[in-house]
Amino acid sequence: MTTWFITGASRGFGLEIARQALQRGDNVVATARDPQVAEKSLPGFAEQLLAVELDVTSEAQARAAVAAASARFGGIDVLVNNAGRGLLGAVEEASDAEVRAVFETNVFGLLAVTRAVLPVMRARGKGRIVNLSSVGGFVSWPGWGVYCATKFAVEALTESLRVELGPLGVQATAIEPGPFRTDFLDSSSLHRAAVEIEGYGDSAGAMRAWADGSNHAQDGDPVKAAEAILAVVDTDAMPARLALGAAAVHDIENKLCSARAELDIWREISLSTDFATP
Repeated sequence: MTTWFITGASRGFGLEIARQALQRGDNVVATARDPQVAEKSLPGFAEQLLAVELDVTSEAQARAAVAAASARFGGIDVLVNNAGRGLLGAVEEASDAEVRAVFETNVFGLLAVTRAVLPVMRARGKGRIVNLSSVGGFVSWPGWGVYCATKFAVEALTESLRVELGPLGVQATAIEPGPFRTDFLDSSSLHRAAVEIEGYGDSAGAMRAWADGSNHAQDGDPVKAAEAILAVVDTDAMPARLALGAAAVHDIENKLCSARAELDIWREISLSTDFATP
């Protein structure tokens, strides 16, 4: 039986992954700032479910949650770093405090939980880490620069984890969803820069308008996304990354095509110049 440790499990992808894992007979440690919300959302699984309070920005809470999981289920097989926070606003509009708050959850929080879980996985010589990134971990847009910066960091961390942990029996993958009908665009998840600068009306401002009109109207079905994530976890060799949804694949393909188009410029500058010459 597989034991899942899921952050941000009270809603969105985290809740749906937890539900599907429970329904197929797995154990789930559903962590959230308010674990009662997760517990009430997942009725009928008393033997398989452990709801634990966890603010991912607290390293002490992360260690305590992992200890509780190990005491109840004997270990952790799959870590899903799902807890996240958004920030919408032009780079110049975002204050230092707003930027730091997003990095605290999306990057430092992910690291805190991963550090707490890894000793358990290393001791058992097996484990799987699923980091919820975003198509914004591969492509960035106006208004999303700070948020995407956190997801670019998640991508880099995941790549390193794969090569560091692979020889130890632990695999890691980054999930890159496009727009899905979760609560991401709600004010409880997506924060907005308090300052709005007029000059960014056609860029970051347009993104604010898009967010207002798109909440819970996105194309992606979170139920199907969770099904895909469980399927990836079940594979013998998890991929380095998985883009979810046609929009995500389209955006990533466009960026890769642009990079290919720039290759000739890179070659001309970098390969025709002897940078090693003093």
